[in-house]
Amino acid sequence: MNKNIKKIAYERIHILFTHAKQAAHERPELAERYVNIARKIAMKARVHLPKELRLLICRRCKRFILPGVSCRVRVQPRREPHVTITCLHCGHHMRIPLKGGKKRKNVCS
Repeated sequence: MNKNIKKIAYERIHILFTHAKQAAHERPELAERYVNIARKIAMKARVHLPKELRLLICRRCKRFILPGVSCRVRVQPRREPHVTITCLHCGHHMRIPLKGGKKRKNVCS
């Protein structure tokens, strides 16, 4: 693929996600359509979605999730500290580990 095509694909993907974030409150079906088009552009141009945009798509149902609108975000301190994102459409949980959690001392007694 040509570098120009990939650059244009990234620009269009960012524009579509921006429009999806703006339309999510009033017209969620339109936001879903924008994200679906952005995913198809990424597949056609064979580019990866950036991580910050990839987190806005549910891994199970592939729908657009926006914190406070279509997903629930919680911080879990148990075991390894992590952020849990729950999709309100399908109930799928995504866990994102938090770096720099509790440091355990290795004490030999």
